[in-house]
Amino acid sequence: MVAAVRQGQSLRQVARQFGVSLCTVQRWVGRAADQRVDRVDFSDRPAGCPSSPRRTREATEDRILVLRRELREDSPLGEYGATAIQRALQEEGRSSIPSVRTIGRIVERRGALDARSRVRRPAPPKGWYLPDLAAGKAELDSFDIVEGLVIRGGIDVEVLNGISLHGGLCGSWPESVITAKTAVNRLLEHWRQVGLPCYAQFDNDTVFQGPHQWSDRFGRVTRLCLSLGVVPVFTPPRETGFQAMIENYNGRWQAKVWSRFQHASLSDVRARSDAYVTAARQQGAARFEAAPPRRYFPRRWKLNLQAPLCGQVIFLRRSTASGHVKVLGHTYLVSPLWVHRLVRAEVDLTAGRIEFFSLRRRNPTCQRRLAAFDYQTPKGSFHD
Repeated sequence: MVAAVRQGQSLRQVARQFGVSLCTVQRWVGRAADQRVDRVDFSDRPAGCPSSPRRTREATEDRILVLRRELREDSPLGEYGATAIQRALQEEGRSSIPSVRTIGRIVERRGALDARSRVRRPAPPKGWYLPDLAAGKAELDSFDIVEGLVIRGGIDVEVLNGISLHGGLCGSWPESVITAKTAVNRLLEHWRQVGLPCYAQFDNDTVFQGPHQWSDRFGRVTRLCLSLGVVPVFTPPRETGFQAMIENYNGRWQAKVWSRFQHASLSDVRARSDAYVTAARQQGAARFEAAPPRRYFPRRWKLNLQAPLCGQVIFLRRSTASGHVKVLGHTYLVSPLWVHRLVRAEVDLTAGRIEFFSLRRRNPTCQRRLAAFDYQTPKGSFHD
């Protein structure tokens, strides 16, 4: 456009030729001025003034930085923040003094802050501690027990809650007390209805894992999962992040069902809980349909608690100061260099082997094997 104008064409002719407005041609011709075309900076620039007319003068900014350095070195109070700098400017008798917030922005913009700003790292994907779960190729059901609920009159209530990781499929089963037998019955009822996940996650409650006073003990719930080909996953003790999803659902259930109504009996709690679960499933139907597919429940399957143990059990643990990890009552030296870190222990009951993998939320895709040991799969019969 500039070259066409310089060849003798009018501004309006050039505007019609290039299909732009007259003011556009005027702007570019004005920017070119008397310079050679190949030396003109035609890069786009933001509209408006190059710098704000309200910006603090450079001399004032320089003085602020000098005052900050002087206050840090010589101030009796040892204060050299934005408030102290503003106070020093006032003592100098300056007519125009920036606000405390403006002084803070000047110090930050000029790179004079001592502390580093916090680095915000993205959260790891859902189920990051299991590769196929994080990739969206598998589904996980998380279960937990809400205790300490009492209906007026001294009726105790406990609730077994469950929710799936990707599909958000929830379930709640209020009982007077949740035992291992009750949990097994409710899991069977749930999985017969919606299908089997690849993983089932629990905390370390004896209802789910089994007794802790003896080593190599697998409870009813664990044996149920192994019998159906579902991998049980036990979260680290006193670690909240892994149970965040089910804890969130526990809070929702208590707010929308338990605290919302006055219940006269356990049957009332069950009726209102069933209504809430039905409504929640209808609301999240699209999410459930988009989740990884679940396996069909086997038709002729029967629970045999005395069957030989086979399959895989996963324990998420945190190593000690010496790099040891305790699993199933045994202590293993995983790595002296991996201390106070998360570890995934995969117990292969079929092959009689246990493997440990490193876990880091900051780098969830790097899960290298730290150690492997032979494991003697229990052969004894199951006892309540």
